[in-house]
Amino acid sequence: MINIAIDGYAGSGKSTIAKELAKRLGFKVFDTGAVYRAIACSFKQMNLNVEEISDLYVQRFIEKIEIEVKFINGQQHVFVNNIDFTDSLRTEEISKLTPLLSPFRCVRNKILGLQREFAKNNDLVMEGRDIGSFILPEAEFKFFCTADEKVRAQRRLEQYLAKGKNILFQEVLEELKQRDYNDTHRDYGAITILPDSIILDTTYQNLDESVEFCLSKIREKYPNI
Repeated sequence: MINIAIDGYAGSGKSTIAKELAKRLGFKVFDTGAVYRAIACSFKQMNLNVEEISDLYVQRFIEKIEIEVKFINGQQHVFVNNIDFTDSLRTEEISKLTPLLSPFRCVRNKILGLQREFAKNNDLVMEGRDIGSFILPEAEFKFFCTADEKVRAQRRLEQYLAKGKNILFQEVLEELKQRDYNDTHRDYGAITILPDSIILDTTYQNLDESVEFCLSKIREKYPNI
């Protein structure tokens, strides 16, 4: 099986690139972020208190849930305790709750086996923050997406505006800077650029150019893919 890891900063385009790359290769794409968002959905559904989040509190919660990932008509669906949360993953509330839960070791360990088992049985592209460094350290290709922070902030701003959210560029930029700091200073699952990472700078690239860059690196080893 060929496993491709795509890690990188928020707003660098890694999720979109992962999906398009998998499509062109005929691989499956495992959206790790969607799994964490589904965990947050379950937390919300149980009416648990965000103010009480702690190691013990999250540990007790995580012990009560079972997670399953299924592909239905080619789309990834995430089930928690047999509830499909796929259509509820992208709300603003879940976007804010997910980063509060995802750094906990017990949460990341909960889906580690799921991720590795899926990778063992499928040609796939998996994206996140620590896919190449921890989840799939034996991945054949490890891409790391980055881009100028102001460009990333502008992309996020356009996404917010498209959803009807009234927000200023400077607010988005400060939010992104805080996210970068958090993602690089986590005790567990921090963003890491590895010695064998292939750097993909998307600052001045569109989606097609970014995907073609990845394909060119992959085809150096697999010319007929």
